[in-house]
Amino acid sequence: MIVTLEEAKQYLRIDGDGDDNAVIALLQSAQNLCMDVARLDDEAEFLAAGDVAKEAVLYTLGYFYEHREEQDQHSLVMRLRSLLFGVRKPAF
Repeated sequence: MIVTLEEAKQYLRIDGDGDDNAVIALLQSAQNLCMDVARLDDEAEFLAAGDVAKEAVLYTLGYFYEHREEQDQHSLVMRLRSLLFGVRKPAF
């Protein structure tokens, strides 16, 4: 994972350990979505993207956390395409 649990909790401003399992699940989903948008199927290649990839995962994590009940997936994906444009492969 490009973002650790502690980084994720700090970003989301979560104190305590009660939500750890939920944060881990959201974090994994966020990274998977970012990798899909970037068209990268190798985690090492995604990690090599560095700060751009990390910021995209944190943004997605925050979006998932704040919009748990109602999400606009299309809008999120369009924003991620913009964030990940520099590392995005032309095709799979």
